[in-house]
Amino acid sequence: MPAKTLMIQGTASSAGKSVIAAGLCRIFWQDGFKVAPFKAQNMALNSFVTREGGEIGRAQAVQAEAAGIEPSVHMNPVLLKPEADNRSQIIVLGQVAKNMEASQYYSYTPNLLKIIKNSLGHLLSTYDIVVIEGAGSPAEINLRDREIVNMRIAGMVNAPVLLVGDIDRGGVFASIVGTLELLTMQECDLIKGFIINKFRGDLKLLKPGLDILEKRTGKPVLGVIPYFRDIGIAQEDSVYLDERQTGSANGTIDVAVIRLPHISNYDDFDPLEEQGCAVRYVSTVPELGSPDLLILPGTKSTIADLIKLQQQGLAQAIVRLAQSGIPVIGICGGYQMLGKSIHDPDKVESRHDSINGLGLLDTTTIFRNDKTTTQVKARVYADKGLLKGLKGVEVTGYEIHMGQTRSQRCQPTLQVFETPRGKVDYFDGIVGSNGLIFGTYIHGLFHNGEFTRRFLNRLRQLRRLPETTTVSINKQEIYDKLADIIRSNLDMSQVYKIALGRKGDAKS
Repeated sequence: MPAKTLMIQGTASSAGKSVIAAGLCRIFWQDGFKVAPFKAQNMALNSFVTREGGEIGRAQAVQAEAAGIEPSVHMNPVLLKPEADNRSQIIVLGQVAKNMEASQYYSYTPNLLKIIKNSLGHLLSTYDIVVIEGAGSPAEINLRDREIVNMRIAGMVNAPVLLVGDIDRGGVFASIVGTLELLTMQECDLIKGFIINKFRGDLKLLKPGLDILEKRTGKPVLGVIPYFRDIGIAQEDSVYLDERQTGSANGTIDVAVIRLPHISNYDDFDPLEEQGCAVRYVSTVPELGSPDLLILPGTKSTIADLIKLQQQGLAQAIVRLAQSGIPVIGICGGYQMLGKSIHDPDKVESRHDSINGLGLLDTTTIFRNDKTTTQVKARVYADKGLLKGLKGVEVTGYEIHMGQTRSQRCQPTLQVFETPRGKVDYFDGIVGSNGLIFGTYIHGLFHNGEFTRRFLNRLRQLRRLPETTTVSINKQEIYDKLADIIRSNLDMSQVYKIALGRKGDAKS
């Protein structure tokens, strides 16, 4: 018997669709259902590598984890990773398919519908419930005939839709009513209720508006989700960086992350904030200040972003800070930038044959057409500077990168010993001569509790900062807390009735 479906759409990007979908996945799992997430098409620079080496949106990996299952490429069959010059890398079933201009993509989408339908069909035949997430807004009427992620998908499987509105931005009632006004009658019929998200204030003051909304639309408001900050769920939309506040004001470690134009996988640094660091995303030289730790994160467009840093004067400021003794870490594209030079002879990433890097590590990176996507297990190899005393500590993570980086004289950062394909033995990353600068291709480094605890203690020693007690972060507890918030503020009896066509809140 095919699975039941429930689709979460939003009135705009960053309305909270991904987090609500994750919470519902957790609730359904808690109540005894086999549940899987699905998003037909994602446009995101935060991505994840599945066990089989396929690349999907980070949000679907989080939702799968909340549902107690292994992430699969079928949960996000189409992933768009924006690049410089109005282009995107098109990833289909986890593998790079094409690079194309935005204007070309919508002529290409009909070719993707069969793949999307097959992936969704696979999930429907395997699970009890599939929680489907939309993208952006379903009311983008200029794209109605070509979209492959919102109402077209809902109509494909007759999925009931819950529409999420972000009240924190203001105008939530207008955005909900306006969305309905721009949908066809058949599309409106698929919307079964509303969720008001990110509410702060007195619910009594909101009640008259909810009553008017229900009367005007004839559809129920299923719940009002409060604004919360203390539950760390990975975000995939860069809008989140515009809305987020700086990390803990009482953080004992000041961490500056360079907000590159094409920053990717910035959830790499969420655990630092959870451990009391004040994590700042900076875009200008004045914002940089004099942090205790400077991080160059991953990027989808290393060369374009490096040129931007040079034009803004940030590249020179980063070098000055490093030369003054400020510790610097580069991850993935940030690691490539730390080297002496980057070469792109086949024009894989840009129109430049080569470009000088920051020169903080004695490395050279060469871009080729092949892309590395794999989960890894590794051990810290270096034993100096930032990593002194950490040699042998094991970490898990994943690699997603074009290009290979080489150095003849520097000490490796990590030694990879296992991937899902079996035992391996290769070095990753480079540590500078003074040990205060290192790079790595491995994402998720700080999601390893033991490594992060010992790393931060070592950083405190070097910066002469007071040691503090580290907090143990349990992902499963975080998902349970998210589920509690949603269950407490959403009419789950109605949600189950909409999703399953019957009353109840547990599998019978």
